[in-house]
Amino acid sequence: MPTGGQAVLRPASWRPVAVGRVQLRGIAQVALSASPWTGLLFVAALFADSWWIGVFGLLGTAASTGTAAVLGADRDSRLRPGLEGYCGCLTGIALLLRFGASWRTALLTVLAAAVCSVLGAASVRLLGRVGLPMLTAPYCLVTGVLVTALPTASAAAASPAPVAGITGLSAADIGNAFCDNIGQVFFLDKWYAGLILLAGLLVTSWRAALAAACGSAVAILTAYVMGLPADHIGAGLYGYNAVLVAIALGTTFLTLTPWSAGYAVLAAVASVPFTTAWTAFVQPSGGSPFTWPFVVTTWLFLAAVPVLDRPGISLEKAK
Repeated sequence: MPTGGQAVLRPASWRPVAVGRVQLRGIAQVALSASPWTGLLFVAALFADSWWIGVFGLLGTAASTGTAAVLGADRDSRLRPGLEGYCGCLTGIALLLRFGASWRTALLTVLAAAVCSVLGAASVRLLGRVGLPMLTAPYCLVTGVLVTALPTASAAAASPAPVAGITGLSAADIGNAFCDNIGQVFFLDKWYAGLILLAGLLVTSWRAALAAACGSAVAILTAYVMGLPADHIGAGLYGYNAVLVAIALGTTFLTLTPWSAGYAVLAAVASVPFTTAWTAFVQPSGGSPFTWPFVVTTWLFLAAVPVLDRPGISLEKAK
């Protein structure tokens, strides 16, 4: 993701339409999109799943974007594309599900989203030196610390621990898994919310929508082959990171070729055991892997690209 120097926001940037557009882009950037139309459908999906999820998603986005603006983040490279909002959005939703809807959770969301902006700036500077994007690392770090530091809260957002054995996947399980793999990117567990998110990707990029669909399908097959429990597969707990990995490597950071498409599929496969292991690791503390498996998988696969002897795999930005 781009970096830039500081710039002062002009008054026109604070017009309601402009602010709303930046807010929508901040939510769309959860799935690596800068389209306000995608963001609008994403907001619709949040509210379709839960009114409170929609409210806290918007609150977190506004808090992180506003903090970045006050601190002087670059308007053109950071604020306008929505790159300062998506970590706050996910943070607000995660804290809501963990602690419940209250004024304390709202205050915690504002503060945590503000910290995400600071960590985001640090991440852009440090990771930019090695050519890697920050992705959702600030959100994962801030939310993970809060979940661990405040153990007395409800464990609603914690992922259930994997159990041995699998009872077999029914057609309904597969259908739910396909939709929930996409929905769980925002912690959404209603199948139609996942379809709305997929539609949000489709309105601006059929490649991104196809990558998300392929990532979801690959995750289902991988989880089944691994023998993971059918109810967890159906709930999308093993597939949301694969969806993000497929979008990142299939349409965002690599030029699309047959080789890079296969490379993205391999990364999506790798993200499933990463998710399973991360879930088992954080389960004793009541935590969640959040999107760490997506972040780590994408970093590793992007870092490997420069040393791969394959012309069809390139770090040149996809057009």
